[in-house]
Amino acid sequence: MKRIIVLLLILIIQSVMAQQNMKPVSELLNLTDSGWPIVEDWINTAKNKVEILNLDSNSDKDALYHTQVTTRSPMGAIVYNSGGLIIDDGWIRILGAGNSKLNRSISNWNKGKSFLEYGEQPSFLLIADDAIGGFFILNGGALGNDLGYIYYLAPDSLEYEPLEITYSEFILFCLNNDLDTFYQGFRWKNWKNEVKNLGYDNIFSFFPYLWTQEGKAIEKSTKTILLIEEHYLLTLDLIKQLNKTNK
Repeated sequence: MKRIIVLLLILIIQSVMAQQNMKPVSELLNLTDSGWPIVEDWINTAKNKVEILNLDSNSDKDALYHTQVTTRSPMGAIVYNSGGLIIDDGWIRILGAGNSKLNRSISNWNKGKSFLEYGEQPSFLLIADDAIGGFFILNGGALGNDLGYIYYLAPDSLEYEPLEITYSEFILFCLNNDLDTFYQGFRWKNWKNEVKNLGYDNIFSFFPYLWTQEGKAIEKSTKTILLIEEHYLLTLDLIKQLNKTNK
């Protein structure tokens, strides 16, 4: 019992110290050199379809504060100025401050996943995801020595695949690259209509699983809709199980 109390006290102290080190919103806002005009220019000249989600009341300041990034950066600009960016009618969801359509800010989505309490330095950050259950992750040290680079937790391999691009390059990749090529073999015939009707907090789950040999024939697969929270936990559990099996 005493050990439990001591552990709880340590956790409380760590939480308080982490929050005390957090910068106020006033220090994160850069009104004279905001990154948003640059992001807007990228969006206006994008080759792929982009939707800028509206902000809900006060969600911008809360998300910016909890993410602890400056608005001078593209990430901070997106968090402060949008509920998120939607690519290809919902195929890719880039996290911002969240809204009623995308009910996840980048900060509250990562809480309990990449960090326990706001103010902690995360070793990775979930920044975006897609309709087939893939996750785009900013490496903070957990995935390798290439800090600041993006990895893709791929549903067809259950592996963290390095994309060798930064956050800014990832945004440009989503806006301009040939996504049909990147997702070759995983866009079925009627995907556009089905993805349009898929909630941004949901994903398509496939059976057989995409990472199995049978799952490569996606046109023959059975699709069900899962909450992305449920899918994320299931993905981590499958990775653990497969790692144990392969040892």
